[in-house]
Amino acid sequence: MSAAIGVDIGGTKIAIGLLQDQKFTHKKTLATPKDGWRNVLDSVVIEIQAIEKDHPDVQQIGVGMPGMFNKDQTEVAYAANVHGFRNVPLVDYMSQALGRKVVLENDANAAALAEDALGAAQQASSSIFVTISTGIGSSVIINGRVWRGFHGIAGEIGHTIAMPDGPLAPSGIPGALEAIASGTAIAHSATFAFGRSMTTAEVFTLAQEGDKQAELVVHKAMRYLGMALANAQKMIDPELFVVGGGVASVGSYFFTHVQRYAQEFVHGFSDITIVPAQLGTDAGAIGAAIAALQVK
Repeated sequence: MSAAIGVDIGGTKIAIGLLQDQKFTHKKTLATPKDGWRNVLDSVVIEIQAIEKDHPDVQQIGVGMPGMFNKDQTEVAYAANVHGFRNVPLVDYMSQALGRKVVLENDANAAALAEDALGAAQQASSSIFVTISTGIGSSVIINGRVWRGFHGIAGEIGHTIAMPDGPLAPSGIPGALEAIASGTAIAHSATFAFGRSMTTAEVFTLAQEGDKQAELVVHKAMRYLGMALANAQKMIDPELFVVGGGVASVGSYFFTHVQRYAQEFVHGFSDITIVPAQLGTDAGAIGAAIAALQVK
């Protein structure tokens, strides 16, 4: 595998590293600047240049981040969780600063590419990656490539309707899956149920200890998630689902019940395989590098 530098820009931190010969090295993490997009990208450029001193042969740079991009994926139209990112010409700005080809990719797609190439899905020809944290992001991978669909929105399972006229998601969609099964949604439900501020981790801990109120909260979320995965299984029929993110870090309790609910909703169409993501916080930057390598 050729060498590429991968960057994962998030709302609170930026991860950068070098992917070469299927190894991810020169890893660096820094806090995301809060004083405008230029300072964010300038910070990234400085770190990339430091890696390039040891690897001047690197030609490809991949940048993964959340948000809405323009049609040719060169500009960030809007990124709600990254301060100052509205109509940002990311590819042109970084390409000019570095004299290198820069590729922009959605963060969920990047993580999915990483898990497909080096993580939980590397033995599969098709997979759906789902990350469950503040929201729910997802991506469909077929034969090592992101399947984007005709309009480029394929795989957005978090925005599918799970409960018509249900809770309003940040996207403005009533009853979207992420309004019911994301970490944010679980914390909101628990806070209402217990009458005090609750975190997602706290309510899962209580549920595992047998607290009935907590069980009701988390099982509702896991059941709706299982239903959504079962629907995706019937539509796409991937070899497996790779699930990551903060909520999935609960571990076997989470995976056992989501698997059970998903199998229930498959209704005998096919078995469904759900596995934990393997690459953790490195996935976004690794996948961004892979995305860059895939563009000729």
